[in-house]
Amino acid sequence: MYSILCLSLIIISCNTTKKIKYFQDIPDSGQNKTLPKTAYSPLIIHPGDILNINIQTDDPMSAMGIINSANEIPGGTSSAGAGASGASGASGALAALAAGGAGQSQQPVSGMLVDSLGNVKMPILGTIAAAGNTTFQLSDKIYNQAIKYFKHPIVTVRFVNFKVDITGEVLKPGQYIMPDEKESIMDAIAMAGDLTIFGKRENVLLIRQNDDGTKTAYRLNLKKSEVLSSNEYYLRQNDIIYIEPRKAKSDANDASQIKFYSLGAAILSILVIYATRAK
Repeated sequence: MYSILCLSLIIISCNTTKKIKYFQDIPDSGQNKTLPKTAYSPLIIHPGDILNINIQTDDPMSAMGIINSANEIPGGTSSAGAGASGASGASGALAALAAGGAGQSQQPVSGMLVDSLGNVKMPILGTIAAAGNTTFQLSDKIYNQAIKYFKHPIVTVRFVNFKVDITGEVLKPGQYIMPDEKESIMDAIAMAGDLTIFGKRENVLLIRQNDDGTKTAYRLNLKKSEVLSSNEYYLRQNDIIYIEPRKAKSDANDASQIKFYSLGAAILSILVIYATRAK
């Protein structure tokens, strides 16, 4: 009898582990599996994006402050808290947004807004076409303008509003600002505190917005290592990740309700018996 009980516990434990384990086709320790290289294409700037554009120069008399101060103009909102200590402008906002989580008050996001025509308007340098470029390509374009006015300019461009929504069976669902451009679905899941035990790892829904405004839905199996080399592994602006709950969650909720009702019925029965005897 004791052996049967132990065997049953082992079977139940293995079954539970199989449901929540990632990348199950990767061998255990002592064996290696070479995974294909994951294809990555840099993010493309679109109208409505907010960018941190920073120019530095070794000319002490330059008007760099005028250009860089444009990053402090509020360009949008986010669900994260205030800037990190010691940081300023869009860089401080970016650090805070990366550390922020769901449920916090909205704060202004600093940066330069890409207008509906796909341009950014910069002091001194004028209007520069941004949409359709990567941040590296836009850096080159701004450099070609800045070199006309400043000595040895160094230009950096970063996204401030690279946001992803993750909802469903995660510990901290909400909207997250990704700190770097090359962020993966596993990074987003980690920021959201991982999937709960009820989350379907084999059927994660990713909804991605296309350039023409339409959306495409993808299903990802996090139990298979092939997801690490899929085209959907790296995230894009405004991606939505939904973790579907298992049937076990509804069963657990039903069991909790049954337990509650049973307890209520038992208490009611005791009260009826007590009232009957009291008479």
